[in-house]
Formats: sequence, structure tokens, C-alpha cells
Amino acid sequence: MAIVAPVVDGELQYERTDTSKKKGEATGSNLGYDQFLQLLCAEMQYQDPLEPSSNTDYVAQLATFSQVEATLSMAEGQQTSMANSLVGKNVILKVLNETTGKESYIDGRVDYVLYQNGDIYLSVNDGLYPLSSLDTVADSEYYEAVALSKTFAEMVSMLPNEENLQTIYKGAINEVRELYDGMSDYEKRFVKDSDLEKLEKLETLLNQMLKAEEEAEKNQQADGTEDSKEGEAAT
Repeated sequence: MAIVAPVVDGELQYERTDTSKKKGEATGSNLGYDQFLQLLCAEMQYQDPLEPSSNTDYVAQLATFSQVEATLSMAEGQQTSMANSLVGKNVILKVLNETTGKESYIDGRVDYVLYQNGDIYLSVNDGLYPLSSLDTVADSEYYEAVALSKTFAEMVSMLPNEENLQTIYKGAINEVRELYDGMSDYEKRFVKDSDLEKLEKLETLLNQMLKAEEEAEKNQQADGTEDSKEGEAAT
């Protein structure tokens, strides 16, 4: 949709047409090059004949508009180039839920870039999000570290609380410990302190429970041995 604005009696008459956008035409509410020339011609036609503007003033206005248009064009080109460079990279998007009004974060890889009605959209996890929602561009090491910390947090959340801990959770606790010990120092930086503290407390309590069971078993075996000796002596 382009906007054609003829000048009638010194006023712009806006009419929407279905012509395709061409260079120099206005799009949306933006003033195009052709519209600026129409305004400039209207200014020349309806200026005060007693105090006419000089040619220098008109040239200056034209030069200023050309500079602004060139700057905007350059900015759009840079934005397009940046969007194209994101394809295949891992990103984090800040998305606003229109229903709840709350912001959430979505992370994933950019599959492709879509240009629609002058807007740029990123395809992430089979969804389309405006380029303006881009929060972070992450390299593979950062993305893997974040994903690993999330896995660690999920595994810790599945472990019981201290009051519900039983020795049958030994395997699960050891599995979480192995995951943490296998992380690099960089990856461990993304692990929440609260998750690590919960794991360590459960490990301490579990060791106490296992030690108590071991001592109880030894005592039971000792009692059995003594009973056996007493039985042999009685015979």
C-alpha cells in the first residue's frame, strides 16, 4: 500500500492506493521522497511573495531530507544484515505474553528469517518472533552450559526433601553428583547455589543413614555370632 498525496489549495490530500511500493514512495506513516518533493513544491507555490524563500533554503531542505533518508536506509540495511547473520545461531528471546502481560524467555536456534510487511521475524522452535524480542546471542559453549544447568536443576527438583529421604534414592543422588562433577568450571558457574546446596545436604544425610544401617547390620551380625557361640557351649 502506497500513499499518494497530491496538493490541492496548499493542502495534502491523502488517498490510499493499491499500487506496489516503489522507491521514493511513502509506506505507512513514513514520508517518502516523492511526498517530500510535493511538499517542497507546495511551499514554493504558496510562499509569501513579499518574503520568498531563497534557492539556498530549498537546496538545504532537500539535502537534509536526503541525508535523513540515507541514514534510515543504512539503518534498515544493517538490521537486515544482522538478522541474516543470526541464522543457525543460538539466541535468547524476551517474549511478552499478551494475555498475562508477563515476560518470559525463549531459547533456541534461529532456523530462518522472515520478512513480512516491512517487519523482520526470527523462526525459533517452530515459532515466529519479531527481531525486537532478541535479548541475547549465545555461542555454542554458553548455550550448552545453560542447557546443562537446566538439566541439573530438573534432576535436583525430582529428589526428595530431607525429611522424606530414604536410602533407595542413593542411585538418583549419585547420578546427579556424576553430572555435576562432569561439568567444566565454566559450566558450573550456571548452576544455582540452592540446587547444589540441596544436593550436598541430601548427600550428607544419605551417608549418615547408610552408615547407621551398616552399623546396625554389624551389630546384628555380632549378636548372631554370640548367640551361635552360646548355643554351641550349651551343647
